[in-house]
Amino acid sequence: MAVTIGIDVGGTKIAAGVVDDAGKVIARRQIATAAMHPTAVVAGIVKVAQELNAAAPGTTGIGIGAAGLIDGANGVVLSAPNIAWENVPLRQMVADRIDLPVVIDNDANVAAWGEALYGAGKGYGDQIMLTVGTGIGGGIIIGGQIYRGSHGVGAELGHMIVDASGPSECPCGNHGCLEAMASGNSIGRRARERASEPGAAAVLERAGRDGAAITGELVGEAAKAGDVWARALVTETGRWLGVGIANVVNIFDPSAVIIAGGAAAGTGELLLGPARDAAAERIIGHAWRKLPPVLPAALGYDAGLVGAAALARAIS
Repeated sequence: MAVTIGIDVGGTKIAAGVVDDAGKVIARRQIATAAMHPTAVVAGIVKVAQELNAAAPGTTGIGIGAAGLIDGANGVVLSAPNIAWENVPLRQMVADRIDLPVVIDNDANVAAWGEALYGAGKGYGDQIMLTVGTGIGGGIIIGGQIYRGSHGVGAELGHMIVDASGPSECPCGNHGCLEAMASGNSIGRRARERASEPGAAAVLERAGRDGAAITGELVGEAAKAGDVWARALVTETGRWLGVGIANVVNIFDPSAVIIAGGAAAGTGELLLGPARDAAAERIIGHAWRKLPPVLPAALGYDAGLVGAAALARAIS
């Protein structure tokens, strides 16, 4: 049985696992990410890789997924939004410390690859993933391969502009990006802006009566508990997500769209239902096609490490 190590490097944690060729995670490690200390993050990656390599003799390679702009061909993290990395030669830094082949890629790319091989996208052809969490990432699978673009940094679907004249500024500096309109952070921002509305009382209570402490996660919890005000915010966010989905369907004509990420998992159909409705209203070609399936990811938080491990299998 061939096994590889997959590592998903996030802003708050490093999740890693040994994965077999059926996509099953057979050993795990997780540690906190020292996000403001790049060398400590690399040390953490090496630590979990060494532990897993010792726990599963016969490991043939390591795959790493990290948020940000990744030069996978040269193994360099060009920049990362939640980790203080810029032009970090991550592949070489890890390979120098552990005697295994190493491959790195964008976190949404590897998550899309994991879902395509073993999760909700299995059996579909060309497919798009949107990861809806703190921000929004994207992964594109075309012809059975990850699409990365001419510079290797394509599929930044969260930064398609869906409301250029709107007031919502994205962390990237543009206005009206999908991330600014449909991410978990956008839910929290809208809720804080509207915290003085009468309907906000239950969400304010969850935030300790501190409007500034309202987060997207708190709104999602309230929405799932049936709070009308919170559900309206999630519905509004879902409809903006649907605008983004319609755009990628009109551009790529995929056979499926997979929605992953913590904000999506935390709100479920409260978010996806309005997203499907809004997308269906906006796709072109109604005479000869319908909106493709818009599916929740099946692998959950394992999608990134499973996909990274699968990439490592291809080079080992």
